[in-house]
Amino acid sequence: MKNRLGFLRRRNESPGSNPASKLDKVMKSVKPAPEEAVKWGESLDKLLLHKYGLAAFRAFLCTEFSEENLEFWLACEDYKKIKSQSKMTSKAKKIFAEYIAIQSCKEVNLDSYTREHTKDNLQNINRTCFDLAQKRIFGLMEKDSYPRFLRSELYLDLINQKKPNSTLSS
Repeated sequence: MKNRLGFLRRRNESPGSNPASKLDKVMKSVKPAPEEAVKWGESLDKLLLHKYGLAAFRAFLCTEFSEENLEFWLACEDYKKIKSQSKMTSKAKKIFAEYIAIQSCKEVNLDSYTREHTKDNLQNINRTCFDLAQKRIFGLMEKDSYPRFLRSELYLDLINQKKPNSTLSS
């Protein structure tokens, strides 16, 4: 299915970036032990902190055409690490234009208050400009996409994978 829908994953990529190849690289890396994957079921935070878990969740969101939520959340995480004020200003404008502006190519689902609040924050750019919007999108993923991910075949296959030397006697 991933191969058949691969062309859709690239629909919103900006020139010069290739998250699909990064995703494929991680997904081809060694699968985590089922015990590790089970821990992702404890919280969305634990899932996002694990490299393979993040890649698996992103792959799942791609099948639901909602990967922009995770991309926005990750962009905000990167934004918070920027030290230079000029780079922060440039990145803030880019994030707003890409994810928050109405009719933007990767527009995330925000209420009008949060959208306006975030727009107002751009008048005085700092590390917390996107905190409210990021919190709302995290909450949306946590209450909506994350529970569906935990019921998905992708996740269930990871937690139920057989041990390499297991016998077929059951």
